[in-house]
Amino acid sequence: MEGFSIIGMIEQAGWTARGVLLVLAVMSIWSIGIAIERWMTFNKARKESRTLAPYLAKCLKDGRIKDAIDASMKNKHSHLAKVLVAGLQEFQFQESDQSVDFETQIESAKRALQRATVIGTQEFKRGLNGLATIGSTAPFVGLFGTVFGIISAFQGMAMTGSGGIGAVSAGIAEALITTGFGLFVAIPAVWFFNYYVNKIEVFSAEMDNSSAELLNYFLKKKAAGQAS
Repeated sequence: MEGFSIIGMIEQAGWTARGVLLVLAVMSIWSIGIAIERWMTFNKARKESRTLAPYLAKCLKDGRIKDAIDASMKNKHSHLAKVLVAGLQEFQFQESDQSVDFETQIESAKRALQRATVIGTQEFKRGLNGLATIGSTAPFVGLFGTVFGIISAFQGMAMTGSGGIGAVSAGIAEALITTGFGLFVAIPAVWFFNYYVNKIEVFSAEMDNSSAELLNYFLKKKAAGQAS
């Protein structure tokens, strides 16, 4: 029965099956590395944003735009900071030019916020194409090894002249290891991909909401200035 254990069948596998298993092992390590790196990035962004958001709201309420920009620059991992600092810097730059009217200032700040949102979203998507590729191709890589394994099993049966399922069962069981390992690699990759895509959608919505709130702040600031 030792020969029918997973380790035993891997030891008895041919070079094609071993090569396929090696490729799948590399794909598995790659997907796990991407998943860990993305988790660390997303976790830092979430923690810094939760800490930064109340402070930025207080700075803007008190009219301390420079303090808000400085705080955003220090929290480089925060997705909200990356968006808000772009809008604040652009508005501050346009506001310093007396020849630029308020509508132009708002429009420039809006474009800066949109650019920062797109760039931030793309940064969060980094590496996810690798997860998608591994999740979609790993089963086929495993199937490739299985097909060659089954071919070898039937060739061995033809050479020995023996028939029946018993003659090829060991070879087929050995060949199916690659398919099983391919699924083992693909399933976590798909799970991680879907999880991070959902997280990116949440972060994108938060960046859009923050952008809208910042533009409303500029409008309220203008209205308050006119009223005074």
